[in-house]
Amino acid sequence: MSYDFNPHFAKLFENETPKELYTPITYALSTGGKRLRPQLALTACNMFGGKLEDAMPVISAIEVFHNFTLLHDDIMDNADVRRNRPTVHKQFDESAAILSGDAMMIEAYRQLEAMPHDLWTELFPLFTSTALDICRGQQMDKNFETASSVSLNEYIEMIRLKTAVLLACALKLGAIAARADKRDADLLYEVGINIGLAFQIQDDYLDLYGDPLTFGKAIGGDVACQKKTFLYILTQELADTRAIEMLNLYYAKTDIILTDRLSLIRELYNNNNIPQRYEQYLAEYLRKAEESLAAVNTTDEAKKPLRDLIAKLANRKK
Repeated sequence: MSYDFNPHFAKLFENETPKELYTPITYALSTGGKRLRPQLALTACNMFGGKLEDAMPVISAIEVFHNFTLLHDDIMDNADVRRNRPTVHKQFDESAAILSGDAMMIEAYRQLEAMPHDLWTELFPLFTSTALDICRGQQMDKNFETASSVSLNEYIEMIRLKTAVLLACALKLGAIAARADKRDADLLYEVGINIGLAFQIQDDYLDLYGDPLTFGKAIGGDVACQKKTFLYILTQELADTRAIEMLNLYYAKTDIILTDRLSLIRELYNNNNIPQRYEQYLAEYLRKAEESLAAVNTTDEAKKPLRDLIAKLANRKK
């Protein structure tokens, strides 16, 4: 059962000053979204008998940090819109977005200070290593924009760092908040890594094959900006020279309207069995997530919400 965190984040910084610093933060946090990371942290905490109040500081920390990364990503990408609203640097200005983003990162750490002091030696090193990993992943992603080629292993490592570690951190923080055994907390971290990898390759797949009515955003954004996605890199490694040449041509032919380019790329992927190979990778990540979850020392009833999420990911459309 999911919890509505939106009221909490809407008022988290309502009394902080100066308002010019905190208004952009509240704006960033009020755009909603799936709140996947808070839900994961709460789910993990509940698995070991913890309650919402036990996990709320780590929930706040993880979501504030996540939105900080989105805010700075939007500046780096010069993005105009996020979740159907102007991005922070467009709604306010770039200087406000940079400074408020910096404050969000610091506030994320301040949220953790509300946890019992005897847990700090577990919480803070995990949070810090996760934050640095995300920066490493973001830099790898930027490097890929100009790289002549990217291997599948390099891509998987990039999405592990940029996306998966934060989901893994959310689960482990929730477990720590409930004072779970270290082995169980580590197993949940592995669940999060594999959920994160599955989630990101699904994003890559749905960007080309998704239904725009359910996906929630325009189809083909990755192709439009010539992004090297999981499907693109898989083709580079598995297809013959002719298919690779055609794929590169379709990516580069910006004089062809986007819908036609997408049709050509889908046909090329289909002819080279790329969707089937994607399904194999997705199934393997979800299998590993379920395997780690099965080894966690708690009841099947306690595991059910997370197990349901893994099952839901297998059929995700948005």
